[in-house]
Amino acid sequence: MPYRPSSPYAPRRRPRLTRRGRRAVLAGTLLALAAAIAVPLLLLLPRDRPATPPPTLLVPEGRRAAQVYEAVDRALALPDGAAREAAAAPAAALGLPAAAGGNPEGYLFPAAYPLPEGTTAEGLLRYMVATAARHFGTPAIAEAARAQGLDPYQALIVASIAQAEADTPGDMARVARVVHNRLARDMPLQMDSTLNYALGRSVVDTTLDDTRIAGPYNTYARTGLPPTPIGNPGDQAMTAALHPPAGDWLYFVTVAPGDTRFTADYATHQANVAEFNERRRQERTR
Repeated sequence: MPYRPSSPYAPRRRPRLTRRGRRAVLAGTLLALAAAIAVPLLLLLPRDRPATPPPTLLVPEGRRAAQVYEAVDRALALPDGAAREAAAAPAAALGLPAAAGGNPEGYLFPAAYPLPEGTTAEGLLRYMVATAARHFGTPAIAEAARAQGLDPYQALIVASIAQAEADTPGDMARVARVVHNRLARDMPLQMDSTLNYALGRSVVDTTLDDTRIAGPYNTYARTGLPPTPIGNPGDQAMTAALHPPAGDWLYFVTVAPGDTRFTADYATHQANVAEFNERRRQERTR
């Protein structure tokens, strides 16, 4: 019989796999399935496990140099006094400006500092001073200080007082205005914070005997600014020192937390102080 090609619409016979062919197909299917499962698992595994970040040292705003030294000693597991000794090295070692006279007070900028392996006290303090220079050593800071009749170091002193006397940016600015107003009138600043600095304490009660102590930080007995900052201020305190609001205030007292009262009238101030003293008396008798 002559060969006749089948119709394209006629049913075709399905090819039959040999035993070897069936094994090959099965193996390919299993490999594809394994790959489909493995890819998502690989995506879930970290390719480069991140290294454990180094510990950090947090220096809060307003801390005094002595407090920073103690924190550095603890953070670096150093003997007591090691950071203070490092700070007493020649001023060039820390990069302090000439106006500081080798005293780091005011230049240990408040921030969080990483402590990678091998960190030394001197290196850490140098980094703090360099950070302060980036914030406070700019031409804009110098120009703003001149506009207030100050040099940059004096501005830093005012900022440290505002930082120590107030808790909010608004109150810091008003404290700075009081400082400027008293300086302009050649009045003693009469700041408890400067007495506390001299006495190495932080209290809200000042006695008459406290105001009689000798030394350049007694701003009850002396006019003008103290010779150095009394702590390490942050950016907000410096902004307050350089850009205080207009006001005729000469007196202030924090009667209660969140309630600091500013006035230009001495009689009003005395009444506010009396209220503060009564509140303190009640607290002590509870």
